[in-house]
Amino acid sequence: MARPFTAESGTGCNKGYKLIVLGVESSCDETAAAICSDNKILSTIVSSQIIHSNFGGVVPELASREHELLLNTIVNQALTEASIQKQDLDGIAVTKGPGLAGTLLAGVCFAKGLAQGLEKPIIGINHLEAHIFANFLANPELKFPFVCLLVSGGHTQLWLVKDMGNYTLMGTSRDDAAGEAFDKGARILGLGYPGGPEIEKLGENANPKAVDFPRAFLKDDKLEFSFSGLKTALLYFMDSKKDNNISLENIAASYQQAIIDVLVGKLAQAVTKANVKTCVIAGGVAANKSLRKAVESRLASIIVLYPDLSLCTDNAAMVAYLGELYLRKGVSSAMDFDIDPNLKLA
Repeated sequence: MARPFTAESGTGCNKGYKLIVLGVESSCDETAAAICSDNKILSTIVSSQIIHSNFGGVVPELASREHELLLNTIVNQALTEASIQKQDLDGIAVTKGPGLAGTLLAGVCFAKGLAQGLEKPIIGINHLEAHIFANFLANPELKFPFVCLLVSGGHTQLWLVKDMGNYTLMGTSRDDAAGEAFDKGARILGLGYPGGPEIEKLGENANPKAVDFPRAFLKDDKLEFSFSGLKTALLYFMDSKKDNNISLENIAASYQQAIIDVLVGKLAQAVTKANVKTCVIAGGVAANKSLRKAVESRLASIIVLYPDLSLCTDNAAMVAYLGELYLRKGVSSAMDFDIDPNLKLA
C-alpha cells in the first residue's frame, strides 16, 4: 500500500533537491537495474536469462534462482556505470507485480534489504504502468491524454491514459496475449525463444499474404483480442504442411501479419472511440518493426509514439523513472508491502 511521506519526517525525499533513484526489475526472466536522476537515465543494466531457451519458455524456479545470483552484481554495475555510491541514493523503486511470484519476490526482498540498510524510502512499482511510462523517457514531449496499446508476453490491453494514476481499460485479450501467441507460434514452427524476434527475423523478406490465417474479432466493434484460435490454426496448418509447398518463411510472415492486423485494427478503433490525437505502444511486442510500420501507416493522421527498442522489453530504467516521479509526488510504500503476481493497473 502506497503512503505519502515528507522530507521533514525523515522517511522521504526533499523535492527541492536532485533525486537519485535506483530501479530494480525482476518480474520475469530479465534481471535489471538502473539509476535515474532528474528524469534522466544515468545507467541501465539488463541481464537476460538465456538458460530458458533450452526449454522453449521461462521456467519460474530457474528464473528465481538466477535473479538471486545476479541481482547484487547487476545493481553494483548500474551504480558503477552511473558513478553513484549506494549512500547517494534517495530512494529505491522495485517492480512488485504483475509477474512470476518467485521472481518478483527475489527483486522485492533484495530492494527492501537495501532500502532498510541505507534507511531510504522504497516504492513498489506496477510493471504495466512502468511500460506505459517508458514512452515518456523516449518522448518527453508526450502529453496526456493518449491511448496506449500495451502488448507483451503476458498482456494485450488497450488503455486510455488520462493522467498519471488515471487509467481506463478499454480492451483486453480473452485468452492468449500477443507475445504469448508469438512464443507458442515459434515453438510450433521449430524456432527458438523468445518467439517474437525469431518469427520476425524468419519472415522479414517473405510474403505475409501467403497463408490466410484467421483474425479474431477484427470486424467486431468490441475492443477485445483473441489469439488462441490463431495458434490452433497454425498448428493444424503445420500438420498438413506436407500437402502444400509454402515455405516456412512465408508461414512465419503470414502468422505475424495476422497478429499485427488485429492489434492495429483494435488500436485504431480505440483511438476513434477515445477521440484522442496521440497513441503509444508499450511492452515487448512494441519492438516489432512490422507492427510499428503498420501502426504508423494506419494512424498517419495522429501522433504515434513508442519507446526505444531497449525500453520495450523488460528493463529497470522505466521502473526507476516512474519511481522518481512518485517519490517527487511524496509517495512511497510501507516496508512490509507485498508482491502481487496478478496486480492490475486499474
